This record gives sequence, C-alpha cells and structure tokens, in this order.
Amino acid sequence: MDDQGFTGINVIPFIDIMLVLLTIVLTTATFIAGGSIPVNLPKAEQSEAAEPGLVVEIDRDGTLHFQGQAIDREALRAALAREDRQRPLLIRADRAVVLQSFVDVLALIRELGFVKMNLQTEAGS
Repeated sequence: MDDQGFTGINVIPFIDIMLVLLTIVLTTATFIAGGSIPVNLPKAEQSEAAEPGLVVEIDRDGTLHFQGQAIDREALRAALAREDRQRPLLIRADRAVVLQSFVDVLALIRELGFVKMNLQTEAGS
C-alpha cells in the first residue's frame, strides 16, 4: 500500500480554463477596440420581447421617467436603491436623446448593481 498521498497537483485543467477566459477577453477587447459592435440603435433587425419588470425611460428632451412617472436623477437613484437587484430592468431611450443622458442612466444602474438589463429597440432595418 502506498502511504505517500498526493505528491503534486495537476494544473492542466486550470491552464485550460485560463486559456478559454483569455480567449474570451481578447475577442471582446478586439470587438470593442475595432468598433465592430453595432451601435445603430434603437432600431434593430430583430426585437425581443422584454421581461416585465422595472422601466426607465428617457424621452427626446432627456427627461427621465421611472415606471411612467417623471423623475430626476437623484430621485431615480433613490427609487432604484429600494428595488431588488435581480429584478429585470428595461431601458427605453428615444433615438434622438443625447448620448450622455443615456450613459449617465446606464452608469447609475450599473453602480446600483442591477444584473438584468435590456435596451428596448424597435424592429426595422
């Protein structure tokens, strides 16, 4: 009977996992750096039905709406802070809205830790 126990650790599976993660990171970085990710929104070839949940809207003037009620950014932060982070969140932004308004809302949502976010688009070409 062999009483030595383990004499080493097999690192091959760990290396395989790390190589897959490295490939994913490099591929994603290539798309972002090369500008290959389409940004012609809110129109999309296919539009998915969003799960019912929280709705944040940004109208043409940049006014924020939460669940149908006009709201400012700090009130939106307070309202979203009270919500479950696992609940789906739908962002509806007018195509003419200033990009910075959209980015500010997205940053706020990410800062609060929401994990299920969708951007509603309209079907068309």
